[in-house]
Amino acid sequence: MSAVNPSDLSRSALFAGLSESDQRVVASWLDVGEFDPGYKLTHEGASGYAFFVLHDGTADVIRGGNVVRTLGAGDFFGELSMLGDGRQTATVTITAPSTVWTMFGTRFRELQQQHPKIAAAIEKVAAERVSPQ
Repeated sequence: MSAVNPSDLSRSALFAGLSESDQRVVASWLDVGEFDPGYKLTHEGASGYAFFVLHDGTADVIRGGNVVRTLGAGDFFGELSMLGDGRQTATVTITAPSTVWTMFGTRFRELQQQHPKIAAAIEKVAAERVSPQ
């Protein structure tokens, strides 16, 4: 399994506001996975235990059987279930060979305890996604 290059984190809005040293910390806590088209990373209504960042490739966000958005490099998802009520709000299906970074909830809880400033920055970006405009 390969490691995340900390400088690549700035490509995602979730991590772009972090300092270089904070990006190094976060990079060390992310798992890297390679996925083929058709693989479902999340399932609408299922329990959520991680958030994901699409490093490269594409994926469709599906709600109620309809594609509501296509994700590309730097997009993130899954954080709402991990930080919210624990349920995934959509199915995310890989549509092109993709590299995905994952932080599981247990690791995020450790991040909250050991590096609360970093965790708060991630939570702030996630909260902005659901706030009324």
